[in-house]
Amino acid sequence: MKNPPIQNTPPEVGATLQKMRLKRGLTLDDLSRAAGVSKSMLSQIEREKANPTIAVTWRLANALGVGIEELLATEAEELETIHVMDLHETPTLSGTHAGYVLRILGPMDLAGKYEWYELTLAAEGVLTSNPHDPGTMEHLTLLQGAMEITVGDHKRKLKLGGTARYQADKNHTIRNTGKTEARALMVVIHR
Repeated sequence: MKNPPIQNTPPEVGATLQKMRLKRGLTLDDLSRAAGVSKSMLSQIEREKANPTIAVTWRLANALGVGIEELLATEAEELETIHVMDLHETPTLSGTHAGYVLRILGPMDLAGKYEWYELTLAAEGVLTSNPHDPGTMEHLTLLQGAMEITVGDHKRKLKLGGTARYQADKNHTIRNTGKTEARALMVVIHR
């Protein structure tokens, strides 16, 4: 009987962990409490910045209700050649009191690594964000209207078609400075 080939690199547990967590509707805080693993460690594991020990993997598997082998599986899923999501299937966050709508365009299994959104701000609408993880950058391209980005004490206006790149690991605000609706594409890259 032949032995299976030896794998030279450890399995990438992060993507599998994040997919299972999101499928169950759990936040990092939820899984942290259930597994007894710090939120910062979970974030590092999901971003492939750290490999969990066997004990941590076992606790995560138990908290998710799966066998440890499912977290360590390296077999790739077969994907559709072209997957189309209709408008009504696109997850949307709205801050009606703040005048914004954020459509989540990126796949959920990349959340926490690479995310992209369509941001719509009503006249005088504002999207205010607390600092993201250290090293996180946002890239905002204005498609319609007028916007101003504030990071800490710094402000910059964005012209139509322009792209602002800024540190998102600090308090930051995107404001519609016009009298009509404004729309932009936003890409968030976590490091």
